[in-house]
Amino acid sequence: MKKREVQASVKDERLVKKRRDEMIKGAVSLFKEKGFHRTTTREIAKAAGFSIGTLYEYIRTKEDVLYLVCDSIYDHVSDRLQEDLEHKQGTLESLKHGIANYFRVIDEMQEEILVMYQETKSLNKEALPYVLKKEIEMADMFEKLITLCVENGELNLTEKQIKILSHTIIVEGQMWSFRRWTLQKLFTLEEYIEMQTEYLFSGINGVSQDDNEVNFSK
Repeated sequence: MKKREVQASVKDERLVKKRRDEMIKGAVSLFKEKGFHRTTTREIAKAAGFSIGTLYEYIRTKEDVLYLVCDSIYDHVSDRLQEDLEHKQGTLESLKHGIANYFRVIDEMQEEILVMYQETKSLNKEALPYVLKKEIEMADMFEKLITLCVENGELNLTEKQIKILSHTIIVEGQMWSFRRWTLQKLFTLEEYIEMQTEYLFSGINGVSQDDNEVNFSK
């Protein structure tokens, strides 16, 4: 899906990325504390460490900032998972590696993810479908990783089983962000990754596809 362009008057792409990253960081804490509608662009500029005039060199509207928050999450996830797809290993270990990478991105971007799900309703009718589509594309990347394992004989799954597994992985990763208030008191991130991955693989191991169930055994 073509990336939605946020207009900037500055032409230096590296500077645009640097300033927008600073803007995102400042905006996330404000959106979480006050909500999107109660936060002003002047407050975002101050939190990012530059003037309101400078802010408008990199965006056009406050909504652009929220869009950038949402899009940055999917860019990070895509970059991590693309590494696994490029190797095309089609092994259970490569799938586990992809799951671990995804969970770690969720951990790194916990604040952004919370804000995204709280405030995406504030996006306009053009931007919202894009953000929702990116969520589907994220699941599609796991679907490709799982399909490689099926093609390589590592897994024995139907097309529908592949799809539900890919969405299950997405939800389990997001749970680390949504329920961190209690999960992080009980587990380290690595413990959470290990346990969730174990449940994914061993919880349905040995069930045959003939019974219309998922089988993770070779």
